[in-house]
Amino acid sequence: MKKIIMCLFILLLCSCNIKEDNITDNNQEEIVIENKTNDMKIFINDKNYQIHMEDNDAAKYLYSLLPIEIKMNELNGNEKYAYLDESFPTYSYAPKKIEKGDVMLFGDNCLVIFYKSFNTNYTYTKLGHIDDLDDIGNSSIVLRLEK
Repeated sequence: MKKIIMCLFILLLCSCNIKEDNITDNNQEEIVIENKTNDMKIFINDKNYQIHMEDNDAAKYLYSLLPIEIKMNELNGNEKYAYLDESFPTYSYAPKKIEKGDVMLFGDNCLVIFYKSFNTNYTYTKLGHIDDLDDIGNSSIVLRLEK
Protein backbone atom coordinates (compact mmCIF):
# COMPACT_ATOMS: atom_id res chain seq x y z
CA MET A 1 0.00 0.00 0.00
CA LYS A 2 2.83 2.39 0.86
CA LYS A 3 4.45 1.71 -2.52
CA ILE A 4 1.23 2.57 -4.38
CA ILE A 5 0.80 5.84 -2.45
CA MET A 6 4.45 6.72 -3.08
CA CYS A 7 4.08 6.03 -6.83
CA LEU A 8 0.94 8.18 -7.01
CA PHE A 9 2.69 10.99 -5.14
CA ILE A 10 5.68 10.90 -7.55
CA LEU A 11 3.34 10.80 -10.55
CA LEU A 12 1.44 13.80 -9.20
CA LEU A 13 4.67 15.78 -8.70
CA CYS A 14 5.88 14.99 -12.22
CA SER A 15 2.63 16.14 -13.80
CA CYS A 16 2.71 19.41 -11.84
CA ASN A 17 6.21 20.17 -13.13
CA ILE A 18 5.10 19.66 -16.73
CA LYS A 19 2.29 22.17 -16.31
CA GLU A 20 4.64 24.75 -14.75
CA ASP A 21 7.06 24.39 -17.69
CA ASN A 22 4.24 24.98 -20.18
CA ILE A 23 3.11 28.10 -18.34
CA THR A 24 6.66 29.49 -18.34
CA ASP A 25 7.06 28.83 -22.08
CA ASN A 26 3.77 30.62 -22.85
CA ASN A 27 4.82 33.66 -20.81
CA GLN A 28 8.14 33.85 -22.66
CA GLU A 29 6.34 33.81 -26.02
CA GLU A 30 4.09 36.66 -24.90
CA ILE A 31 7.13 38.75 -23.90
CA VAL A 32 8.73 38.27 -27.33
CA ILE A 33 5.51 39.28 -29.08
CA GLU A 34 5.21 42.34 -26.83
CA ASN A 35 8.76 43.46 -27.70
CA LYS A 36 7.99 43.34 -31.42
CA THR A 37 4.94 45.58 -31.01
CA ASN A 38 6.94 48.15 -29.02
CA ASP A 39 9.14 49.08 -31.97
CA MET A 40 8.23 52.54 -33.19
CA LYS A 41 8.61 54.75 -36.21
CA ILE A 42 10.67 57.90 -36.03
CA PHE A 43 10.70 60.68 -38.61
CA ILE A 44 13.80 62.90 -38.75
CA ASN A 45 14.08 65.52 -41.49
CA ASP A 46 11.14 63.80 -43.25
CA LYS A 47 13.02 60.48 -43.39
CA ASN A 48 11.43 57.43 -41.79
CA TYR A 49 13.44 55.14 -39.48
CA GLN A 50 12.54 52.29 -37.14
CA ILE A 51 13.52 52.28 -33.45
CA HIS A 52 13.99 48.81 -31.98
CA MET A 53 12.94 49.36 -28.38
CA GLU A 54 14.49 47.83 -25.27
CA ASP A 55 12.37 45.72 -22.96
CA ASN A 56 12.32 48.01 -19.93
CA ASP A 57 9.83 50.30 -18.20
CA ALA A 58 11.43 53.48 -19.55
CA ALA A 59 11.00 52.33 -23.17
CA LYS A 60 7.44 51.19 -22.46
CA TYR A 61 6.68 54.59 -20.92
CA LEU A 62 7.97 56.39 -24.01
CA TYR A 63 5.86 54.09 -26.18
CA SER A 64 2.79 54.98 -24.09
CA LEU A 65 3.27 58.69 -24.92
CA LEU A 66 3.03 58.17 -28.70
CA PRO A 67 2.45 59.90 -31.00
CA ILE A 68 4.65 62.84 -30.02
CA GLU A 69 6.64 65.52 -31.80
CA ILE A 70 9.79 66.89 -30.17
CA LYS A 71 12.25 69.65 -31.02
CA MET A 72 15.74 68.37 -30.31
CA ASN A 73 18.83 70.53 -29.88
CA GLU A 74 22.37 69.75 -31.09
CA LEU A 75 25.15 68.90 -28.64
CA ASN A 76 28.84 68.06 -29.15
CA GLY A 77 28.56 67.25 -32.87
CA ASN A 78 27.34 63.74 -32.07
CA GLU A 79 23.91 63.90 -30.42
CA LYS A 80 20.47 65.50 -30.36
CA TYR A 81 18.70 66.00 -27.05
CA ALA A 82 15.43 67.27 -25.61
CA TYR A 83 14.22 67.60 -22.03
CA LEU A 84 10.74 66.12 -21.66
CA ASP A 85 8.05 67.19 -19.19
CA GLU A 86 7.64 63.65 -17.88
CA SER A 87 9.97 61.76 -15.53
CA PHE A 88 10.76 58.25 -16.73
CA PRO A 89 11.70 55.17 -14.72
CA THR A 90 15.47 54.74 -15.03
CA TYR A 91 17.93 51.84 -15.25
CA SER A 92 21.13 53.83 -15.64
CA TYR A 93 24.37 52.14 -16.58
CA ALA A 94 27.69 53.28 -18.02
CA PRO A 95 27.86 51.82 -21.55
CA LYS A 96 31.50 52.93 -22.05
CA LYS A 97 30.80 53.18 -25.80
CA ILE A 98 27.85 54.85 -27.49
CA GLU A 99 26.92 53.45 -30.89
CA LYS A 100 25.55 55.51 -33.76
CA GLY A 101 21.76 55.17 -33.57
CA ASP A 102 21.49 54.61 -29.82
CA VAL A 103 18.41 56.19 -28.24
CA MET A 104 19.04 56.88 -24.56
CA LEU A 105 17.61 58.64 -21.55
CA PHE A 106 20.01 60.90 -19.65
CA GLY A 107 18.80 61.39 -16.10
CA ASP A 108 15.07 60.79 -15.86
CA ASN A 109 13.76 63.16 -18.53
CA CYS A 110 16.35 63.94 -21.22
CA LEU A 111 15.82 62.06 -24.49
CA VAL A 112 19.05 61.67 -26.48
CA ILE A 113 19.66 60.33 -29.99
CA PHE A 114 23.30 59.68 -30.90
CA TYR A 115 24.26 60.00 -34.55
CA LYS A 116 27.97 59.22 -34.13
CA SER A 117 29.78 56.51 -32.14
CA PHE A 118 32.17 57.48 -29.34
CA ASN A 119 33.45 56.46 -25.90
CA THR A 120 31.78 57.91 -22.79
CA ASN A 121 31.94 57.92 -18.99
CA TYR A 122 28.32 59.11 -18.58
CA THR A 123 25.43 56.92 -17.48
CA TYR A 124 22.21 56.41 -19.45
CA THR A 125 19.07 54.32 -19.59
CA LYS A 126 18.90 52.64 -22.98
CA LEU A 127 15.55 53.07 -24.72
CA GLY A 128 16.35 51.56 -28.11
CA HIS A 129 18.40 51.70 -31.27
CA ILE A 130 17.87 53.17 -34.77
CA ASP A 131 19.39 51.04 -37.53
CA ASP A 132 21.11 52.78 -40.46
CA LEU A 133 20.76 56.29 -39.02
CA ASP A 134 22.11 58.91 -41.42
CA ASP A 135 24.24 61.85 -40.29
CA ILE A 136 21.45 64.17 -39.18
CA GLY A 137 23.54 67.36 -39.19
CA ASN A 138 24.77 69.90 -36.67
CA SER A 139 21.56 71.84 -36.14
CA SER A 140 18.34 71.41 -34.19
CA ILE A 141 15.78 68.99 -35.58
CA VAL A 142 12.11 68.22 -35.11
CA LEU A 143 11.35 64.56 -34.81
CA ARG A 144 8.09 62.71 -34.73
CA LEU A 145 7.61 59.37 -32.93
CA GLU A 146 4.73 57.07 -33.87
CA LYS A 147 3.57 53.51 -33.19
